[in-house]
Amino acid sequence: MFESVGESCGVIALRGVAGAAGALACHGLVALQHRGQESAGVVVAGAGGLSRQCGHGLVQQVFEGLTPALPECGAALGHVRYATAGGSGAGNVQPLLGQTRRGDEFALAHNGHLLRVAGHDGWAPGTGAADTATLAAAVGAEPGGVRDALLAVLPKVEGAYSIAVLDGETVHAARDPYGFRPLCLGRLAGGGWVVASESAALECLGARYLREVEPGELVTLDGHGLRGERFAAASPAGCVFEYVYFARADSMLGGVRVHQARHAMGVALAGEAPVEADVVVAVPDSGRPAALGYASASGLYYAEALARNAYAGRTFLQPSTVERRRAVRLKFGVLPELVADRRVVMVDDSLVRANSARDLVSLVRAAGAREVHLRIASPPVRWPCFFGVDLPTRAELAAGRRGIREVAELVRADSLGYLSVEAMVAACGPAPKCVGCFTGTYPTG
Repeated sequence: MFESVGESCGVIALRGVAGAAGALACHGLVALQHRGQESAGVVVAGAGGLSRQCGHGLVQQVFEGLTPALPECGAALGHVRYATAGGSGAGNVQPLLGQTRRGDEFALAHNGHLLRVAGHDGWAPGTGAADTATLAAAVGAEPGGVRDALLAVLPKVEGAYSIAVLDGETVHAARDPYGFRPLCLGRLAGGGWVVASESAALECLGARYLREVEPGELVTLDGHGLRGERFAAASPAGCVFEYVYFARADSMLGGVRVHQARHAMGVALAGEAPVEADVVVAVPDSGRPAALGYASASGLYYAEALARNAYAGRTFLQPSTVERRRAVRLKFGVLPELVADRRVVMVDDSLVRANSARDLVSLVRAAGAREVHLRIASPPVRWPCFFGVDLPTRAELAAGRRGIREVAELVRADSLGYLSVEAMVAACGPAPKCVGCFTGTYPTG
């Protein structure tokens, strides 16, 4: 993707691990680092109760040597956060600690965006960890234990959430009835349990993938094993942007490998938006599977003509045109010998804003490309998201109020082609998806 789009966070939880839960949580968070780079935190459960360590930065910056300065315990909860509307204050760092009315400690980590918790209306949605803190307060206000409190509170929550809760050495995990954000279960070789936002984190820990936490399900992992309970009827509508951009290519979502879905999008894109050209070039890294699919289906030569500097940071935050162009040149380098005097098809997974896309098209053209045709392996993003993705207002979206020809002129491409909604959804497997940011129609009505 040309410009990063904020996605709320990643969560991981473990129990039944012989003394190494905190360190394993840190390793799992590294596998989920793409879901959040602003802050990281881990809570462990020991004889003295819950202990918490967190800070701003990448996991390896917060936890030196990927070993938390916490007691060795058999259960842990971890979280990484992406900076969105909530800012970077210490109050936005998760997991959060809470306590029930009868004095039971718990820790809660959340991925998503809450719109409302019935009976707790004194907060504004989109204010950082305010929604997570409200959820923790609602759980703490219930008279019973943590499990009973979750079963009572979750039916009252509106919005997107995949949560993990550490309740002593018991782990609870739940997804909203639509299953907007992913959450899966795994089993370690030694018998311990793992909950993670993506299956890639399970594989990192050597855990065997079991299944996803179902929409509207509360899973409890304790000394008796795994127990699933339904707190709401399921209306599955997982976020399609997880397949398009957010999830790691090696993760499984809805029974489909993400790389496979992105490759299929590229194949379909070649059929829907063909163009006379000489070479296909990917915008690395997330645009690569679609570009490979496009090249395979079109019979065009594929070239790794763009090199990405992984340490350059995000380009969309640069305030001025000069600074933004400098940031694009820091982030991407072009191999002129692969594009000079050629008609280039540049393929990316999505196009949200347009500024950096225009700069990258200009960069490829300056390297000698005769033509630059931009192909996007998803439909035009025309609407904001209310369920855990930091998509801007319609006015900020490149296609929010523009047609395809106008966007092509905006990015200065010789042509622009998008994938249809139908082809995108088909590439992601049979499970229903939320496509609200593309169509303006949301599953919640």
